[in-house]
Amino acid sequence: MSTATLDKDLIKGGEFLIKESDFHSIVFPEQFTEEQRMIRDSVREFIEQEIYPVTERIEKLEEGLTPSIMDKFAALGFFGTHMPEEYGGSAMDFITNSLIGEAIGPSGSFSVSYNAHTGIGMLPILYYGTEAQKKKYLPGLIDGSLKSSYCLTEPSSGSDALAAKTTAILNAEGTHYILNGQKMWITNAGFADIFTVFAQVDGNKFTGFILERNMPGLTLGAEEKKLGIKGSSTRQVFLENVMVPVENVLGEIGKGHLIAFNVLNVGRFKLGVSCLGGAKKLTEISVRYANERQQFGKPIASFGAIQHKLAEQLIRCFVTESATYRTAHLIHEHVHHSMNAGKSYAEAKLLAAEAYALECSIIKVIGSETLDFCVDEAVQIHGGMGYSEEGSVARAYRDSRINRIFEGTNEINRMLMLNTLFKAAMKGEFDLLTAAMAVQSELMNGVSQDETYNSIYTTEIKAVKDLKKALIMLLGVAGQMAMSGQLNLKEEQEVLMTLSDIIIEIFNAESTLLRVQKLRADNNPEISIYEDILRCYLHDANLRVYKNAMDAIASFVDQGMQPALISGVRKYTKYPLQNVKELRRNIAARMISENTYPL
Repeated sequence: MSTATLDKDLIKGGEFLIKESDFHSIVFPEQFTEEQRMIRDSVREFIEQEIYPVTERIEKLEEGLTPSIMDKFAALGFFGTHMPEEYGGSAMDFITNSLIGEAIGPSGSFSVSYNAHTGIGMLPILYYGTEAQKKKYLPGLIDGSLKSSYCLTEPSSGSDALAAKTTAILNAEGTHYILNGQKMWITNAGFADIFTVFAQVDGNKFTGFILERNMPGLTLGAEEKKLGIKGSSTRQVFLENVMVPVENVLGEIGKGHLIAFNVLNVGRFKLGVSCLGGAKKLTEISVRYANERQQFGKPIASFGAIQHKLAEQLIRCFVTESATYRTAHLIHEHVHHSMNAGKSYAEAKLLAAEAYALECSIIKVIGSETLDFCVDEAVQIHGGMGYSEEGSVARAYRDSRINRIFEGTNEINRMLMLNTLFKAAMKGEFDLLTAAMAVQSELMNGVSQDETYNSIYTTEIKAVKDLKKALIMLLGVAGQMAMSGQLNLKEEQEVLMTLSDIIIEIFNAESTLLRVQKLRADNNPEISIYEDILRCYLHDANLRVYKNAMDAIASFVDQGMQPALISGVRKYTKYPLQNVKELRRNIAARMISENTYPL
């Protein structure tokens, strides 16, 4: 299959905004195979048996404990599920690997160690390593005999990673690069054997290197005292005249930004999917406590305020799950088609990560924010017990907070979404102009485009399409103003984030709609609860889009143009009012009855 054919067959990154998606082809959790469910259950069993009983010891950073648990997990094959077979991996598909990432999510600090090792620790070598580097390092990283870390952040360069000050100077013999500098917030540093380090060659050529723990001049700071994820090793890494062989250069000189950005794309997705697993676990903990805790002579789960909290936890988890596995399916299909077109396993995964950078940012943002919401409500439902360190909820509360900072802050990811879209449009990869002109024509003519929907969800389908039109209208105006010099988007971060929030709402709403459509097509007997979730979320999302759109118009549109755009927003945010109180009570009733996360 040619690359041209590949582009036509798949919806590219961001194209969900202007193209139809077919719910029949997407693999949602209800379609997981028996083998995938068994793999998920194996991970859950491992957490129950190997991690939960020693959580307090992990939190105290007991020397050797986390590496020993990692060894056990590696022995079960879970460090190589995303790696090629020729290096000892099992090359499982992206959806299965996503399921593993979700299952490991509730393991707290261990999930951080696991994700850092298997994600940003291993992927740079898989994506950009030479064959010699892959053969040397990947087998040990897969079987657990080697542990990895990723050294990007410095005291003066966090989000602006390319401003790193660590230097790499080629020696006179041309055999080694001499590295000097300091890295901080390095996960797994305390026990890592392999360090992917970024440094400036000749002062301005950002480049990746593979360093080994025993290289003279590589030393570590003390373990950081952190707010949360206390059981993960986090240290500074100091480099003082470290002699790194030239064969340990990772990728091309001056092309380290490609490694950093593309590895972070997958890292963002992995973080989001693990957050989803944690959020679902906390929702389960919340409903069980609400059923158990008695106040005024009855369980607090019987009170409407608590039911609202429980239902909203489930709604956000279900929506996040729908968006996550829709993205996993897109990446899975892209990998599959690329390999059929002759790409290697590593090349195919790298291309997919690049293609869906925007979606990966969405998953990172919604996963981390859903987890934050669920853990905050879990503390509230538990009351005083939620604030006590005797239980697990307080720890989860502290652990959750880092996820909105990890892998690029949520603010950076929001800004990346718009930048990605506009860059794609400028290159002709994303046909924003045609879509914007169609919406403009519809508004000017005062009539809607002829659309018919052969579905029970006609109202919901139209609502999602209308939200897209509202966004495209705003993007069209913003793009025109940016091209004419009237709007400097780099200086208007508030506008970027507001528009990105609309993108997120659209992706979430459409993903949920597609999943519910598929459930009905499959004659799911419990379709009513899924429909309640869809309508409740879409009701709220519609109002949030309205608010964000109005904020955007007020922020960058000239007053003379505002009335037409305001009219357009009102036209495109008309999803019918829903009785969200009753919808949430229905959802909560199912949770309370089953005393668990029920979906």
